[in-house]
Amino acid sequence: MTSASPEPMPSRRALPTEAAAPRLEIRNLRRFFDGRAVVDDVSLQIQAGQVTCLLGPSGCGKSTTLRMIAGVEMQDSGEIYVDGKLICDTVFRVPPERREIGLMFQDFALFPHLSVADNVAFGLKGSKDQKRARVEELLHKVSLAQYIDEFPHHLSGGEQQRVALARALAPKPRIMLMDEPFSGLDNRLRDGIRDETLTLLKEEDAAVLLVTHEPEEAMRMADEIALMRSGQIVQQGAPYNVYTRPVDRAAVGFFSDTNILNAEVNGALAETPFGQFLAPGVPDGTEVEIVFRPQHVRIDFDRNGRGPHPTPSDGVAARGVVKRARFLGHESLVEFRMDFDGSVLKATVPNVFLPDAGRVMWLTVRRDRCFVFPAQG
Repeated sequence: MTSASPEPMPSRRALPTEAAAPRLEIRNLRRFFDGRAVVDDVSLQIQAGQVTCLLGPSGCGKSTTLRMIAGVEMQDSGEIYVDGKLICDTVFRVPPERREIGLMFQDFALFPHLSVADNVAFGLKGSKDQKRARVEELLHKVSLAQYIDEFPHHLSGGEQQRVALARALAPKPRIMLMDEPFSGLDNRLRDGIRDETLTLLKEEDAAVLLVTHEPEEAMRMADEIALMRSGQIVQQGAPYNVYTRPVDRAAVGFFSDTNILNAEVNGALAETPFGQFLAPGVPDGTEVEIVFRPQHVRIDFDRNGRGPHPTPSDGVAARGVVKRARFLGHESLVEFRMDFDGSVLKATVPNVFLPDAGRVMWLTVRRDRCFVFPAQG
């Protein structure tokens, strides 16, 4: 990824008023620890009502980015805007409490000595009746109105998470920052609570930046995914585009298991035991990796030592021997030891398919689901 050229430091005046001005914009944020860039030239725009997921492995700079936006940590360079107005650069800084930004973390951090109502009302301004009305409105939306006078220790983990969400939304923040908010919940509860949370966030029309290391969570919740690695955003776009048009091998592998074939390009074609793969624009002699996901491998039966006939969509079949097969609940994973080089390739099949170890089968690869990248290393 190439870094954008640094922009001149803007004045503290508002940007030109436009209907499409992003609710949150960060420009070229950088943060160094011990001389190492943990956030390196990160830029993002999020509109009101939009959910963007900052997705990446632990330690890639996601939470540090969130803390800088919230104002609890200072950037070394870069600017942050809300509705077109500068709220922070390296000189000018709006205090965190005046940024109208809501925060929600994996640790719900509810006050144990306060009731559910008082937790949600904490930090609200206005009369007692106004506060109570806002509390009742939000607790009704998260289906916890009946617990309004209970204390947090009487609630389940999922219920506490919804109280924390209501508290974060109570002041009607323009921006909601969420750092791994669902990681403390068990899988049985997680999907339902994520869906409820997403519905409520959309209703409140806040711009949402959600940090997660779980691709499934990002795909489920995001309008846009920003894939982060080593302090930089390496790819950004709608979930479908990020998944189906990855920028490199690591981007493919972050969302799923992968299979990799090594080949050399000659005449814009890469020759492999599965036939030729197109490599347009790649110079002759370039070593490439052909990357494809297990769900895009087709399995066929052995026909007296022969496999299926070649086709333009699936190429040439290659022979393999079943090494292991496992049922995963919604699909089966089958591993093959390939004849051509002894490597192991993985294939997934919907429902139950458990061929015996040692069985000879033939594999083909969908050409429209393969990615060709320069070889790493």
